[in-house]
Amino acid sequence: MTNRHFQKQLAERFGATVRCDEPMSRHTSLKVGGTADLYAIPKSLDELETLIGYCREHGIEYMIVGGGTNLLVKDSGIRGMIIVLTHCLNKIVQDQSRIRAMAGVKTAALCRFAIKNSLNGMNFALGIPGTVGGAICMNAGTASGAMGDRLESLTVLLSSGERQLLKRQDLDISYRKLSWQNKLFGKDVLILEGSFMLEPADAKMLEQQAHEILNRRHQSQPTRFPSAGCFFKNPDGASAGQLIDLAGFKGKCLGGAQVSEKHANFIINRGSACADDILALAKMIQEKVHNTFDILLEPEVKIVG
Repeated sequence: MTNRHFQKQLAERFGATVRCDEPMSRHTSLKVGGTADLYAIPKSLDELETLIGYCREHGIEYMIVGGGTNLLVKDSGIRGMIIVLTHCLNKIVQDQSRIRAMAGVKTAALCRFAIKNSLNGMNFALGIPGTVGGAICMNAGTASGAMGDRLESLTVLLSSGERQLLKRQDLDISYRKLSWQNKLFGKDVLILEGSFMLEPADAKMLEQQAHEILNRRHQSQPTRFPSAGCFFKNPDGASAGQLIDLAGFKGKCLGGAQVSEKHANFIINRGSACADDILALAKMIQEKVHNTFDILLEPEVKIVG
């Protein structure tokens, strides 16, 4: 697929924008994963569209990523091209009580922007790592709210190259999932920007609330070690963390991977883990929880490679 001929062509066409054989352990919050054949960091929306067009023209598979925080790349690596949005889609704009944030904006930066501009409604996301595009895609959330609660519209790039505005009524939003009702769009739809409706509030009050949220997060989550956040989705009417704890897995180690002693739904990298360690530990958890409670835990983390 991506042989040396293509790599040379890409180097000539895009220069330092595209790297070859890039270790994904450098670009995911779990700090594991093999190499990507090609790793691209476009600097503008035009360059992003050109890269995607090139991949389609030459039959190169590609995957869009943001901060790499909800991503587990297998040790065998990724064939094709990884395209990172953090440099080309990184603007935030305020329009009264509405904020428009591009997909490559860090979720924490969106929260801070809302606080700075005295707008309430995004503080729930302070504990969510990664970028706005990824958070929208998985309708990321906490006990206090989810992205879909505030999402007003999306601007997306279709496979045809056309940009389309999708209003809330055009979207299917559910627990840890977002999709579009128009099935004709297919799966190759790229979120460029999300628009969020918030409410005016006192900035000092929002700052105090943010301080409390981040304090609670630090006390209840293993922030000192690499992780991908909550590894499994909560099943209906239950807590994945509680089920894993009751199954006896809190603190369990396998190779360099460990189930956090602070929060059992976090699998952490103690420093020497490989992707296989994490995947094997996750499989053990799934089997034990399924055998004990007849509940099959579904990964919240995207596993690729």
